[in-house]
Amino acid sequence: MDVDALRILEPLCWRAPSAHNTQPWRLDYRPGTVRVGWDPADTLPAADPTGRDLRLSLGAFVETCLIVAADLAVPMEFVADHCAQDRWVGWLRAARRRYDSPFSAAQVQARRTHRGRFSAGPDAQVIETVDAVARQAGGSVRVVPDADLLARLLRVADQQLYADPAVVGELRSWLRLTPAHPDYRADGLTGRCLGLSPVEATGLRAALAAYPALRRLGLPRLLAAAAGNPLALGGAAIVLVGPPGMDDAAQIGFGRVLMRVWLTLHAAGLAAHPLSQLIDAPATRTALGALLDVAPQRLLHIARVGRPTGPAARSARRIGGFGYSGR
Repeated sequence: MDVDALRILEPLCWRAPSAHNTQPWRLDYRPGTVRVGWDPADTLPAADPTGRDLRLSLGAFVETCLIVAADLAVPMEFVADHCAQDRWVGWLRAARRRYDSPFSAAQVQARRTHRGRFSAGPDAQVIETVDAVARQAGGSVRVVPDADLLARLLRVADQQLYADPAVVGELRSWLRLTPAHPDYRADGLTGRCLGLSPVEATGLRAALAAYPALRRLGLPRLLAAAAGNPLALGGAAIVLVGPPGMDDAAQIGFGRVLMRVWLTLHAAGLAAHPLSQLIDAPATRTALGALLDVAPQRLLHIARVGRPTGPAARSARRIGGFGYSGR
């Protein structure tokens, strides 16, 4: 494979999604091939202790690389070769023909996570389409039928998140709540991407700075309440369900499926707002599995989906964005 071609395309490939916008993937260029791995410094061991979100993001990155290469006439394939000990997931190498995908590099670049208001949720045809995408890989996409129960579960999940000092510490390290932050244009979650006004961003910074002193005085409950109920902003919650007996390599494969689901939604004029805390917290994951009559370990991803009423802020990227901090 002409590895120089992938070097040129790499800035587009980095538009793949990742939890907290940590961008954990790394490309190791070798003669004629490229190994896909990750940097442990850009993982979330407290918030993502099983590594599920990490593996989904790595799969989404692989799918993004293949889509971008195919659209720009670079024949490429992915050979899975997951090794957790050595922190790699497989190889990108030359192929006889381009990867078959209905998506384009322009769609990859335009896709956004949207935490704002939705005017409507996905219709039945869109749900059928994304469900068909998942079923091709042995999974499914389910709509959560009880929004009121889901809102209660979301409050519980938020409270558990903010009650864990390690999880809050990770969140603080990836928040970019002021343009003065040295990594504001490189990675992490900006106030604009979170849908916060400057005043709200300042308030969140102050609350998190006081967290060590105020945690025992009820600050986690206050932070969870301040997060509000994103489900009240419209849309519907959908869940990506994997097949029984998934191992880590299969979860990476479903990261590729997730990327195809997100791009399918984007092509239909819809956007997604991930609510991963519902699956990260054991109690709410179990309750969500019971609600859907699905084994909790098969729940891979949940997001609020709908038609945005306005544009979403573009998240930063280290490569091809405004800057690279060298993290």
